[in-house]
Amino acid sequence: MDFDLSPRAADLRTRLLAFMDEAVYPAEPVFAEQMAASGDPHFHPPVMEELKAEAKERGLWNLFMPHATEWTPDPVSNTDYAPLAEITGRSPLGPESVNSAAPDTGNMEILALFGTPEQKERWLVPLLEGEIRSCFAMTEPDVASSDAKNIQLSIRREGDEYVLNGRKWWISGAANPRCEVAIVMGKTDPEAPTYNQQSMVLVPMDTPGLTVVRDLLVFGYNDREGHCELRFDDVRVPATNLLGDEGSGFALAQARLGPGRIHHCMRCIGIAERALELMCERVAGRVAFGKRLAEQGVIQEWIADSRIEIEQARLLTMKAAWLMDTVGNKGARVEISAIKVVAPNVALRVVDRAIQAHGGGGVSQDFPLAGMWAGLRTLRFADGPDEVHRMQLARRELRPYLEAAADEPTSGDLGVAR
Repeated sequence: MDFDLSPRAADLRTRLLAFMDEAVYPAEPVFAEQMAASGDPHFHPPVMEELKAEAKERGLWNLFMPHATEWTPDPVSNTDYAPLAEITGRSPLGPESVNSAAPDTGNMEILALFGTPEQKERWLVPLLEGEIRSCFAMTEPDVASSDAKNIQLSIRREGDEYVLNGRKWWISGAANPRCEVAIVMGKTDPEAPTYNQQSMVLVPMDTPGLTVVRDLLVFGYNDREGHCELRFDDVRVPATNLLGDEGSGFALAQARLGPGRIHHCMRCIGIAERALELMCERVAGRVAFGKRLAEQGVIQEWIADSRIEIEQARLLTMKAAWLMDTVGNKGARVEISAIKVVAPNVALRVVDRAIQAHGGGGVSQDFPLAGMWAGLRTLRFADGPDEVHRMQLARRELRPYLEAAADEPTSGDLGVAR
């Protein structure tokens, strides 16, 4: 494995670091002021459009796209993108400012891979230009959606239309006034083989019958993009809005979620790095019991453990990205599951230590740590909960042992006397 950046990625990294220092970090208080002045939790602050324009001018745009398209003819590899995503993850403004924010990234990828020319022109192009936003509607309130086979929203074909009925929730981005389209996963044929029952369709957010029921708060935080409950009551869309083939929804979801998971993990490393910096700054300047907090043994242990854990998580992230580049997303699924467990938990531990080092300030609005913690905690079940990823890892690890055990005779086979 060679994790050296390509010359192009090294140049992008240098320019991205400068963009963060010169534009993104200084924009954070401006962003907060504009949000507060608006009184609207889903307001789109003008400073974000200024950042996007600056990123485009600097050539820092759509960095996430690993597939060559007519709009992204020279994509970076997953290995090259990992340190870039880490840098953007250091600020809540970073990903969107370079048009590499979830859930748009995953939506753009599957549109690029599976969309028709008409779908690409209608939705992919404005997404790549940063003119609109999108959401991905898979999770449902009435079933355990950690098992995607449970999804119940009905997608019924009627002539030249599909009719959707059902509920979705935790649909990130659906409250954004610039969100114009949802990729909706539901069942087109409940009688088909298990993994061929689901399909995906493109549903414009202004379609009659589609209702944004409410915002769902995360530990009391109302995310600017919104995590929403949606209701579909006889929502009708043209049959040409089908994404891929009928019955391919489960396969498309897997194609989408793999890259999305590792992108989250890349950004987690950036969040952890910033939390560690904040902790070091805090303890270097605070005195308790006659000496600086930085001289307290327990604080030094927190800092050392944080550095060790961040480096371990970064290495596993890089290995998963390298495998995605060399053997494909399917070949990297074990490592993707592993890092999806590791990265959010490592970042949570580092942020928790930083909160503790800040005392009461750590849980206040005066520092970004509480918001970091709330966002990271959701990643332990977003895109598959820890327990499902651990189950998949354990099954893979146990498979040869169980196969060998199945070939061995049991005591009954040996005719043991009783």
